[in-house]
Amino acid sequence: MQQNSGSDNTTVLIAASEKDPASLNIAEQILKNYPFSLAMEKFQGAPVYSYKVKDRNIALTILDYELVYAQNITEFSPHPELVVFVSRHSSASGTPTLSVHTPGNFGEAELGGMPRKVSVSPAAAMATALKTMAKILSEKKLAYKVSYECTHHGPSLDIPAMFVELGSTPREWGSKEAAEVVAHAAMEAALDFKGYKAKAVIGIGGPHYNEKFTRMALEETIAFGHMIPKYAVESVDEHILRQCIERTLEGVEFAVLDWKGIRGKDKKRIIEMLERINLQFKKV
Repeated sequence: MQQNSGSDNTTVLIAASEKDPASLNIAEQILKNYPFSLAMEKFQGAPVYSYKVKDRNIALTILDYELVYAQNITEFSPHPELVVFVSRHSSASGTPTLSVHTPGNFGEAELGGMPRKVSVSPAAAMATALKTMAKILSEKKLAYKVSYECTHHGPSLDIPAMFVELGSTPREWGSKEAAEVVAHAAMEAALDFKGYKAKAVIGIGGPHYNEKFTRMALEETIAFGHMIPKYAVESVDEHILRQCIERTLEGVEFAVLDWKGIRGKDKKRIIEMLERINLQFKKV
């Protein structure tokens, strides 16, 4: 790939998958709305598109496998400082939703990644994507929810990584209008990487789609990195908790506890772990 080798350049990689209809739809909207050009080189046999703006090299590649299995994405050259995966989102409720989260596994690697390893979470970039989606949805009066999701599935990367997703059913996956919203959110995260200044926090407790955490990020200058849902809290030990703190790109200032969303039997243990780690916490 052509690149400016200046040390002040940041490379951000946007990854899509040809196995995923929503992912292809979002990638198509990125290429339609931004001046990417097809690069000479390929990555793992996949086409690579390039867009240079200010101090950014933004690359987009369309892989021939599911994104949760993109454990080797860091082999991309130049080495990316952020990977933004654009993908479909599925849920049992089928609620039209645009979501953002960090990949990684608190327990077993059931869907890509590595067991008990989370990726580095780009809290500010995720908040930028979340706010961008909320703003555009409001302007276009589109009936979609915007939500953080808790950390889940692969890959487990040693660099900042985030998913920006379009869901929750095939009807939404095919929507050009909704895909364009996600495309702009992914690009804003790439263009403003490290630009948004907010207090970085981790979230503990509550449902997989945490409305309290989402609302806090939209209304306050707070950016969530890793979020541990109620169903995963009991399997989280001090090793995983430390990972969630240490593997957040920005320094974590405190933990936000969805207090009603933590089982009684887990509350004391979580507080004791946070005190041992010496991390402040706030109950909401």
